[in-house]
Amino acid sequence: MSDSVLKVATFNTNSIRSRLEQVVDWLDREAPEILCLQETKVQDEDFPAEPIRDAGYHVVFRGQKAYAGVAIVSREQPQEVAFGFDDGGEPDEARLIQAVIWGIPVVNTYVPQGRSPDSEHFQYKLKWLARLRALFERNYAPDEPLLWMGDFNVAPEPIDVHDPKRLKDHVDFHPEARVALERVREWGFVDVFRLHHPGEPGQYTFWDYRVRNALERGIGWRVDHIWATETLARRSTGAWIDVEARRAERPSDHTFLVAEFTPA
Repeated sequence: MSDSVLKVATFNTNSIRSRLEQVVDWLDREAPEILCLQETKVQDEDFPAEPIRDAGYHVVFRGQKAYAGVAIVSREQPQEVAFGFDDGGEPDEARLIQAVIWGIPVVNTYVPQGRSPDSEHFQYKLKWLARLRALFERNYAPDEPLLWMGDFNVAPEPIDVHDPKRLKDHVDFHPEARVALERVREWGFVDVFRLHHPGEPGQYTFWDYRVRNALERGIGWRVDHIWATETLARRSTGAWIDVEARRAERPSDHTFLVAEFTPA
C-alpha cells in the first residue's frame, strides 16, 4: 500500500470473462489496493484468475454458472476469507464474500435484484438485506473500520435515478427496498461517494444496455456503492465514478466506482 493512499474500487463486470481485458487494463492503469467484482457469471473452476495474478494481484472468488458471482482482487493476500451468510439459512455464497485486507474487513455483495415488486424474488431481496444487517451486527462493530462495497441493486435517493417519479415502483428504487437498505446503513455506515458529492444529481454507475445512448443521455442509476463505518469514512479523501470505462469497446452496463483513504 502507498504511504499516502489506500485506493479501493467496485465494479459489476456483467461477466468477468467478457470483461477480463478491461479489468486487467484498469488494474494496471489505476493500481488500486482493493477491487471488488460482482456478477462474474462463472463457476469457480472456470474463473480466469491467472491473468489477474500475472498483473500482480491476489484474487478470491465464489461463483456459479451464468449469473451472480463475486470476487475480491487485492495487492495484499486477503485473510479470513468467508463466503455467504453464516446464520443457518441459505448461504447464497455467490453473492457475498468477506475478507480482511491491510487490516480492514471488507464485505463485497451482489444484492439480489428482485425482478418485480409482486414477486417472491423481491421478498427475497428484502430478507437478504435484513440478513446482511444481522451479519454486520454479529461479526463487526460500527466503531471499528469496515468497508462494504458492491452492487447493492438499490438507488438510495431520488437524485440517484434519472426519473424518480416514473421509477418509484421499480425494484431498485422501490420504497421498501430503500427502507431495507437504509436500515443497513443505520447500523453504522457512511455513503462515501455522497460524502464527497452531496446533493449532486446525475452521478450514475449503471446505464441500461437496452436504452439507446443511455450514457450520453444521462439515463442512469447509482446502484453501486462504497460504504464505510464512520471511523474509516473520516479517512476518506475522495471518491469518483470512472465514466470513461463505460465507453470501452465491450463495456459492462456498470462502471468502476472508486474511493481513496489515508492509511491508518
